[in-house]
Amino acid sequence: MSAVTVKLDLSTEMEARLIVQAAAKGVSVEQYLHSLIETDLLAETEQPVDLIEANEEWVNLLETFCNNPALANVPPLSDEAISRESIYREREDSQL
Repeated sequence: MSAVTVKLDLSTEMEARLIVQAAAKGVSVEQYLHSLIETDLLAETEQPVDLIEANEEWVNLLETFCNNPALANVPPLSDEAISRESIYREREDSQL
């Protein structure tokens, strides 16, 4: 594995915070930065896989629901049931 050298221009305040955080962990500033970068990169690469798996699970659940034979017996909603007046009737009545 080849090493990459990176130069960072940090404000005095950020440098001080970095030193304090590294000292609190009991490691050098270099080791602390390395662990931050590694943690961030691992989280970045793992998250899309989790999202893809969650998405696939939802797709499978939706397909199972849509293919349920019981849905064939459900009548469609009437125009009145999905009209704006029907949906907002209670809210408008309570405002009177």
